[in-house]
Amino acid sequence: MNAEQPTTISVLDPLTPAFERVKTILFRPFDLGRWFTIGFCAWLAYLGGGGGGGGGGPRWQSRPRDVGQGFHQAKEFILDNVYWIVPVAVMGVILVIAVHLLFTWLSSRGRFMFLHCVAEDKAEVKIPWTKFRKHANSLFLFRIVVSIVGFLIVVIFGLIVLFVALSTKAALGFNVFTITGATLSALLFIVLAIVFALIQKFTVDFVVPVMFLRTTSCVTAWREFLALLSANKARFTLYILFQIVIAIAIGAIVLAAALVTCCCAACILAIPYIGTVLMLPVLVFKRAYSLYYFQQFGPQFDVFAPEMETPESVENS
Repeated sequence: MNAEQPTTISVLDPLTPAFERVKTILFRPFDLGRWFTIGFCAWLAYLGGGGGGGGGGPRWQSRPRDVGQGFHQAKEFILDNVYWIVPVAVMGVILVIAVHLLFTWLSSRGRFMFLHCVAEDKAEVKIPWTKFRKHANSLFLFRIVVSIVGFLIVVIFGLIVLFVALSTKAALGFNVFTITGATLSALLFIVLAIVFALIQKFTVDFVVPVMFLRTTSCVTAWREFLALLSANKARFTLYILFQIVIAIAIGAIVLAAALVTCCCAACILAIPYIGTVLMLPVLVFKRAYSLYYFQQFGPQFDVFAPEMETPESVENS
């Protein structure tokens, strides 16, 4: 179909309009209140999506005998205090799951709020929070199901690999077969990680805009996007590769800023919400770039509201 196979799709053409979108939304004119409003939507959208780095742990230089003694002492401690360790562990797991669900739900709402701000050039919180409630709930359920499926696959795959590795080691010891098996298992795990990363990337960049345009569920939007993806595999592969280039460029800029300011910029960027507001030009650019790329596949994928008339266009008319 012509709608699914346009003649020209470029990863470079969206760069210029994406930069212009950043200027229009954030600098024409510059409004600090507008920054904080859009920044709040962006902060929700990326809530739980990243975290600060952690330093290396202490260096243990114990001998094997000391390590064995440590494991034995830890085992004894757990057995002696199992009556309170188990309830605390269970409560800890429940708390982690609850926080994860809360962050996923809030970020699902935030994805549509931030998209609303970028697509319609508006700094609003209440309107998109209410307008896209059903869309966000559908996205939330989809993300939770994908998380559960991914977790189960990793756990089952890990247990199978562990069982096979222990059985093979006990029977054959370390040899070329066990090393090959471990290497293939690691490669398969990497492939699975890439697949789930692509699902997340495509969901945010393209499925959410489809839901934004149409009152439909996340699964239905994914079906529509899959039809487009299957007809344009090479183009979306190039898109992903160019996204890696963009991520490297952004990372280099942030690293340079951190080094020039003696890590002061990095410390400020690590502050929740404030860091998001400061990174808003980058976040708006990334969101706008994916939307302008998607726009090339036809007007049915154009999320942008009609542009407001500029003074120049009024004079020329």
